[in-house]
Amino acid sequence: MKNNHKIAIVSASLGVGGAERFAGLLSMMLQDLGYEVHHLIILDVVDYDYEGELVNLGKLFVKEKGIFRAIKKGKYIAKYLAENKIDTIIDNRSRPMILREIFTKWIYGNRQTYFMIHSANLEMYIPKSCFWANYLYRNATKLICVSKGIEESIKNKYLLNNTQTIYNPVVVTESVMEKPKHLPEKYLLFFGRLEENIKNFTLLLIAFSKSKVYENGVKLVIIGDGADKDFILAKIDILKLSDSVEMLPFQKNITPYIQHAHSTVLTSYFEGFPLSIVESLAVGTPVISVDCETGPKEIIQNNFNGLLVENHNEQALAEAIKKLFEDNNLYQNCKNNAKKSVEHLSLTTIAQQWQELLNTK
Repeated sequence: MKNNHKIAIVSASLGVGGAERFAGLLSMMLQDLGYEVHHLIILDVVDYDYEGELVNLGKLFVKEKGIFRAIKKGKYIAKYLAENKIDTIIDNRSRPMILREIFTKWIYGNRQTYFMIHSANLEMYIPKSCFWANYLYRNATKLICVSKGIEESIKNKYLLNNTQTIYNPVVVTESVMEKPKHLPEKYLLFFGRLEENIKNFTLLLIAFSKSKVYENGVKLVIIGDGADKDFILAKIDILKLSDSVEMLPFQKNITPYIQHAHSTVLTSYFEGFPLSIVESLAVGTPVISVDCETGPKEIIQNNFNGLLVENHNEQALAEAIKKLFEDNNLYQNCKNNAKKSVEHLSLTTIAQQWQELLNTK
């Protein structure tokens, strides 16, 4: 049922990352609630499914260069919002540049504005300076944090109280899809962006090497695209893991790869509320994760739906990998509990939280 309420979701793109995946899911929830959704994306990348109208600024301004392209995009957004009488904005971008965000503040004007914060690396979303953080965001309708840890950090660091935590939703798939061809019989899965300074592949590969599970035929499968592919390949070669690690490009439909994995793994320096964890648990696949800042400890219950280990500890992670592959009772317990542990993150539940938020004046 339409409610004549128009919402613009502003994102970097609709491809590759968890924040971008969230934008697609958010549009589906809002569309189902009756909102008219408009996607404004800065870059010409569209991989994920979405609902609503799409304004692809990357494609519209592909011939423009430098600062003039940014200014023209900004003016176009301002004009689009006015012409379409859009009164609510959900800003899903990372926002590390103060000057750009001062310009954005002018573009958005007095509209109801919700700023998403997807990472514990707060400076990707809020200026380091408390003065500028308050100038830009103290009058925002809400700062929406994807984990309680992020919300607590913002309150402590910036003394901003217009915050609220709403977790990322997950699509629960009941049917088991066919196993993709050429996958190993038993494998540990990583999927996400290939960015060493965030995902810490060095820790992952060293721990996998130390676990020795490959001696029993277990392989590590890494799925994703990113700037550090060559770095990862070199590290694999140095550790003499070429026969035990397989790398695949980004997969739009990642679900069958997760479903047929023994378990998935996350070794990040920091996160927000990692979709890779909840997507794994939602299909019944246990997770091995480091206790990074923030997110994993709000999802994983140690020895219940997965294993949570101290971050930056190669030996502890290696032992956790070995344990989950060798202790079948533990593995089956985690597998049996996985789906029910993320029932509170269903699209229906999270959509209701968004509706309550948007209805609050």
